[in-house]
Amino acid sequence: MTSFTRADRVSGLIQTVLSDLLKKDISDPRLEMATITGVKMSSDLKLARIYFTIYGGQDRSEAAVKGFDSARGYIKRSLARRLGLRYMPDLKFFWDESFDYGSHIDRLLKKVSSGDEPDC
Repeated sequence: MTSFTRADRVSGLIQTVLSDLLKKDISDPRLEMATITGVKMSSDLKLARIYFTIYGGQDRSEAAVKGFDSARGYIKRSLARRLGLRYMPDLKFFWDESFDYGSHIDRLLKKVSSGDEPDC
């Protein structure tokens, strides 16, 4: 059986609760299509790196980071109420580029399989 560290369990809880907050409580239009893809906690539980993806590419992601930064206080208070941690970690938001990179690779593979020359 795999044992999970406390940081892993807390990051999973943060991801679940934050996804619920985005869906139900936060009405910022910059965060409308944002999806939380992962949360990485520091081992001392003082920093949470929150990764998100959003439809619309680089421009929308920059606006979403600003939206997350402006809602950081509300998010932190809401998470603290729901999680009941002794110390609420600092939240940092990052755009997860892996989905855009994956779709780019998928398009290249489709072009190669159809016989077209790829545009890199």
